[in-house]
Amino acid sequence: MSPADFFGGLYISFWIPTAVLTAALVIKLPSIVKLWKDPLLRAVGGLLLLACSVFLFAVPSVIAWTNRVVGVPNIAAPWVYSLITAYCAACLLLIVAWRNGPADRSPTTRRAMRWVVSVYAAVIVVLWVLFALADVPQERLRDLDTYYATTPFMREEILLYLAAHTAACLITCHLIHSWVRAQGLDLWLRGGLKALGIGYALNLVYDASKLTALVARWTGHDLDWLSTHVAPPVVAVAAIFIAVGFILPHGGQYLHERWRVRVSHRRLRPLYLLTRSVSGSGMPFALRATAELRLTRRETFIRDALLQLARHFDDELHRRAYAGALALGHGPGRARALAAAVTIQDALAARKASPSPGPPAVSLTSGPLIFPDLTAGPGRTGYPEFTVSSDLTDLLQDIDAVSRALRHPAEIEEVRTLATGPTGSTGSAGSVGPTGSAGSVGPTGSAGSACPNDPVDPAASAAESSVSAHE
Repeated sequence: MSPADFFGGLYISFWIPTAVLTAALVIKLPSIVKLWKDPLLRAVGGLLLLACSVFLFAVPSVIAWTNRVVGVPNIAAPWVYSLITAYCAACLLLIVAWRNGPADRSPTTRRAMRWVVSVYAAVIVVLWVLFALADVPQERLRDLDTYYATTPFMREEILLYLAAHTAACLITCHLIHSWVRAQGLDLWLRGGLKALGIGYALNLVYDASKLTALVARWTGHDLDWLSTHVAPPVVAVAAIFIAVGFILPHGGQYLHERWRVRVSHRRLRPLYLLTRSVSGSGMPFALRATAELRLTRRETFIRDALLQLARHFDDELHRRAYAGALALGHGPGRARALAAAVTIQDALAARKASPSPGPPAVSLTSGPLIFPDLTAGPGRTGYPEFTVSSDLTDLLQDIDAVSRALRHPAEIEEVRTLATGPTGSTGSAGSVGPTGSAGSVGPTGSAGSACPNDPVDPAASAAESSVSAHE
């Protein structure tokens, strides 16, 4: 057996789309079972199931098995034609439900659905009647359409199923084409619609190949190869595009969300490693934790560590670091992240230099942190409002940007140089390098103090002017 004969006997053009359509059905099945009352999901499930059935029963070996089990030559033909017709009806029902939305139960929508069901059910009945009237004793596994193209009643049956399939594909292509140009569509949904449009357009190529071969037979010509060798691969590729069209909106959004969560988790690693020294240990590893849970735990750990450092934050250092970052040409968002990185490193050094037991002190300056609505009212006692500085509030909300800034120690050191210049104030800890160690001590011997006779630093003056302008 030659390689061509071997692969031809495997009927790859039938099994590959069957596998892809089955994968799409498996992906959609949990949602279909969970939300069974949703007509849109039921239509998707029915369409994918019928598409899988069409390719499964259209395999020549399965056709031979069906004929042998039933005991009627070519009985598989009306069965496959009926599956194709039911698939066409499912396509139209899906488009009607998808286009109008599952909540749309208007008389027009219900009338359109009833029309589709009644017309295609009648077509299926007529297919079986025509097969019963036709005389097709010779079993044909691959070229039945062209072999019996001139046989009475069988000729009409072949034309009927092709006409029903062509009409459904034309209507579906038109609706998809008008829908894909609508505004406000999600990227994945638009991509899925485009894949569906390509799939149904290829189905029209399948119909054209079949009809061309039939017309050639009627006019005494032989173009059977269009029906036997061109149409099956074309419809196989069409099925793959249709399966991708249904998988893409659901699978694409799912994979995009998983990727976003993992990227966010990885971005927080520098800040997590920096704040891990606050408690002396990191989070316990959970093997079965989901990506979302690991991200939430890391965010919670970082914020808890920052709250423990609250008493050591130097607001003056933060303000000057922000001004220095602006003076270096960074935008406001980047400047805030760099200033926060400098402040956190300074707070860590201060905590190591003078650790104090007990719960962290909370700054009562401005901006609510928790219980913002817990205030006095008629007939009840007023409760104190827990607040922290606005700088700490911003820091807790923008830990992702701060963690990304920590990946650039050179920029942090430039900002620190401007913030802790001769006119700068570094609080109790002094300037802190990227490693978090305590920095230089002023001429008088006290941390962060400056000599009264020191000259004014031009860079620091520019930083002060820049922050004043932004404020």
